[in-house]
Amino acid sequence: MIVLGLTGSIGMGKTTVARMFAEAGVPVFDADAVVHRLQGSGGALVPAIAARFPGTTSAAGVDRAALGAAVLGDEVALRDLEAIVHPAVAAERAAFLARHAAAPLVVLDVPLLFETGGDAAVDQVAVVSAAPAVQRERTLARPGMTAAKLDSILARQLPDAEKRARADAVIATDVPLAETRAAVLRLIACASAAAGR
Repeated sequence: MIVLGLTGSIGMGKTTVARMFAEAGVPVFDADAVVHRLQGSGGALVPAIAARFPGTTSAAGVDRAALGAAVLGDEVALRDLEAIVHPAVAAERAAFLARHAAAPLVVLDVPLLFETGGDAAVDQVAVVSAAPAVQRERTLARPGMTAAKLDSILARQLPDAEKRARADAVIATDVPLAETRAAVLRLIACASAAAGR
């Protein structure tokens, strides 16, 4: 099995690329989706987050906007949140890998792959990338996003140029969708060949 780490900064189109892998039959572990589930109604992380960040949870789970406001710009609070979230996500990832051990290729969709050292746990890394102007336009179109919030998020992420330099493959998303899909299919074909399938 080849474990491909899929990453990219905010607004680069990583979700679209991950969906292309899934549509091609490749098992995809979506770290963000796992976090949403663990922080949703009845989620395993809700009690610990409620205890450390009072007022950020309800019967519906974690209020992501309130939690974001609680940790934004506070390094200690952010580290505390990561200490709650990261071990739970790691356990879910291990279970996913065990379930798909016979697959020639699996994708770990992890937004902060390099920032958390997750690249050491994968065989190859693919970075999803787009021009800075495209990234900014996409991100600022999101509900509740502001230029200041985007700048704060980008300050915590490895610059795109550095991610691309460290990647085994770069998948562009500021090109026609068919080109992006073709790049994904080439990666799948190469990985399958390398895995002997």
